[in-house]
Amino acid sequence: MMEWLGFSCLLFGVLLRPSNTQNVVSDAALNCCEGDILLLLDSSGSVSSYEFSRLLRFLSELLLPFSLGQGQVRVGLLQVGTEPHLEFGLDAHSTQPGLQGALQRTRQLQGDTNTEAALILAQGLLAGTGAGGETKLPKVLVWLTDGVEPGVVDGPMTELRMAGVSVLAVSTGHGNYQVLRRVVTAPVESHLYFVDIDDISIITEDLREAIIELIRAEGLRVVQVSSHSAVLQWRPVLSANTGFYEVRYNSMLPGGGKGQPSGGASSGVQYHRRTLPGDASWMELSGLQPDTSYIASLTPKSNQDYLNTLSANFTTLPEVLSPAVVMVSDSGPDRVRVSWGPLQPEQVQRYQIEYGALPSGQVHMVMLHGHQNTTLLTGLEQETQYLVTISALYSTGKEKALSVKACTQEVLPDLADLQLTPVGRDEVQVRWRGHEEGLRGYWLSWERGETKIPSRPASSSLYLLPGSLSTLLTHLAPSSRVCVSPVYRTARGEGLCCTTHTQTGLTLRTQTHTHTGLPALYWT
Repeated sequence: MMEWLGFSCLLFGVLLRPSNTQNVVSDAALNCCEGDILLLLDSSGSVSSYEFSRLLRFLSELLLPFSLGQGQVRVGLLQVGTEPHLEFGLDAHSTQPGLQGALQRTRQLQGDTNTEAALILAQGLLAGTGAGGETKLPKVLVWLTDGVEPGVVDGPMTELRMAGVSVLAVSTGHGNYQVLRRVVTAPVESHLYFVDIDDISIITEDLREAIIELIRAEGLRVVQVSSHSAVLQWRPVLSANTGFYEVRYNSMLPGGGKGQPSGGASSGVQYHRRTLPGDASWMELSGLQPDTSYIASLTPKSNQDYLNTLSANFTTLPEVLSPAVVMVSDSGPDRVRVSWGPLQPEQVQRYQIEYGALPSGQVHMVMLHGHQNTTLLTGLEQETQYLVTISALYSTGKEKALSVKACTQEVLPDLADLQLTPVGRDEVQVRWRGHEEGLRGYWLSWERGETKIPSRPASSSLYLLPGSLSTLLTHLAPSSRVCVSPVYRTARGEGLCCTTHTQTGLTLRTQTHTHTGLPALYWT
């Protein structure tokens, strides 16, 4: 009797307790949280099919506002039956359409209510860190039951709570209040709900708010820190219509109060202050000093509720003076392109580029504005090594220089006028015109005709000295592609090709090659 009186009072309080969610279903709630929610759903035969479908609809409404995925909220569904069944794991769905579809496809198990076995499986699912393994994210177990014969659950539930898992329970029955009261995480009035199945929607907002309080992510993050800037990021807790954010930041003074921005009336140093609209979630801090420790604070100003101020400390990177990196590209016989970084137009007034051939060539100089970080050096000698020095002249009077060696390429002579003259049925005289200077030779390749030697390859190649401008090829295939390529000191150049085609008889005629513009031979 006393147990039933306790239940009655609690039920009355739950049903009449006013909602204090304050628009958590609005857009501001979509990005509020980070953590894992494991749903433990009674799917046994003691739950009617009508009750089971209403529980699924309730879960759909409960979870709809949350943003899902890594860095947000992960949701898993574990069904309780004779044997536990993992309907979907915590990493299964990263979008609301995917989660909602999975809930709609969930089918009841029937069978016994083996909650103890399901809790043992839940311990493994909720063990360890969250997605990415960087931090131990908050974890919540939401147990939905009809309250009938829950089994021996005190031990497994205690182990879950000791592992940091928050346990909430919703019962659609009227029994086992003391058991459910023992297993949920305090405070009981926020984490235990008794409600008739037809009235379950009235606790949706209260249960969602209880979950949000457990997994709300209120940290102020500092990312993209450089020597002169940083970006603040936070999860929005306001909307454009419910308030604004006040951001304050300044360098940390030696001996200053920990966690307090330097400056203000007490220190005589003015801090930086900016206001942002309620739907903002980031802000870039610029004009910072390199290698300096800063403290930033974010205060949500709401006309509906008092919200805590968030703060974060960070240190800017040491200044990297340009040029720190010099690169050479687009090298040719008489030119090279030189680029450098980082680009620092606010600090660098101009760049001075000096270059000369090694070991003792004449030094040339080019001056560029501070917003430029690339230039093309022309009029250079071919196949020559140059020393290029980039000097940055800073507005503070500082200077920094960095040098790099760059080589121009050799001139690659062209190959022209490839001619094929028939000598016999399968023989062709090959002639071409090239520039002997700068060449190391020529490379010929062609397809061979049928021979009496089975092991003889179907194609052949030949290397000729630079002075050779013709050769006789024999045993060509009826349709053979003949190619001549120039060989330079550093590589083989692009060659010219013609194709022969044997049709009938021994008459030879020519046709312009569509790619090279050179004649192709046809036997007719």
